[in-house]
Amino acid sequence: MRAARMYAYKQPLVLEEIETPNISLTQVLVRVGGAGMCRSDVQLIDGYFQDAIKPTFPITPGHEIAGSVEAVGSNVPETAKLAVGDQVVAAAGWGDGICRQCRLGNEQICEHGNWPGFGPPGGYAEFVPVPYRQLIRLEKRMKWEELAPLTDAGVTPYRGIKKLRAAGVLGPDRVMAVFGASGLGSYAVQYAKLLSSGATVVVFARNEEKLTIAKQRGADHAINTRGKSLTDLRDELVKLTGKAKLDAAIDCVGAEETIRTGFGLLATAGVFVSVGLVGTRIDIPLFPFTAGEFTYHGSFWANYADLQEVLALAQKGQIQHSIKPIRFEDINHNLELLRTGDIIGRAVIVFDNAASSSEHKEVRDTVSV
Repeated sequence: MRAARMYAYKQPLVLEEIETPNISLTQVLVRVGGAGMCRSDVQLIDGYFQDAIKPTFPITPGHEIAGSVEAVGSNVPETAKLAVGDQVVAAAGWGDGICRQCRLGNEQICEHGNWPGFGPPGGYAEFVPVPYRQLIRLEKRMKWEELAPLTDAGVTPYRGIKKLRAAGVLGPDRVMAVFGASGLGSYAVQYAKLLSSGATVVVFARNEEKLTIAKQRGADHAINTRGKSLTDLRDELVKLTGKAKLDAAIDCVGAEETIRTGFGLLATAGVFVSVGLVGTRIDIPLFPFTAGEFTYHGSFWANYADLQEVLALAQKGQIQHSIKPIRFEDINHNLELLRTGDIIGRAVIVFDNAASSSEHKEVRDTVSV
């Protein structure tokens, strides 16, 4: 099979032919139909995670995996309802199954777990072995290029916004911000409209094309942050919403600048959720944080149940996508575009032998939310 593998940090992936992997008795061999390309794949290659993850080279990246069942291990129970040909996605957190977080259903934050593409082989290959209990079968078939991103870009902001909803800061008299309008941000805007009970949704970003798409996805207002001070942004927020402060915010970027800006605009008792990981530090003033009784949530990926909920929305046509299908041969070129922030929406590797439902050109789905 073809696979794109990482042999060292800060080097292009090697595109090569390797043996199709065997599966254990409790694994399923998935023929990859679509594999999302994530900025965290670039960060993996650039060494961002090397202090937290000690992988053994070579690594096959790719944690956004959608495909079809090719083979089923002999000890996979019939109750799993997995058969050859089924369309499936892989939930990305593979926990040990016995720790406290796994017992709560949060395998993605298991201290002893791992994630495909960051150790176990990922989706930048034509076949990938997956533990059967990490697979979700689709009732109604979807396009590979729209399905794969839902396992990370399309579910990570969903979990983050659920935290805002649980904190009680969303509602018809509230203003919610989405920082970032690319892969995660485009989905976050849609979930903000679906889950915020009528809150006014404002998206903040530096790219006009991405802001335009965010408006098409349902954002009430869009603010370009390029070259603007906090006072400029506050004045623009007042002009658009009548309010100078944010009740809630989700940061899909995770740069030091977006975190400082978000907290600088946060109202008393406001809640901020970080899901993006562009930067490496959090630097916010302590007294305003304490005196304002702000709440700050980290939100990492999503669990199996979160992904099931997102897939249910997608199966009902309630999620829109901005997708750039990618050929296997063009992986390294598009990793470089990801590195420079020059991809609109989500890039997805679509394998030639995987019966794609679209040509290799940019697709914009305009299903109504």
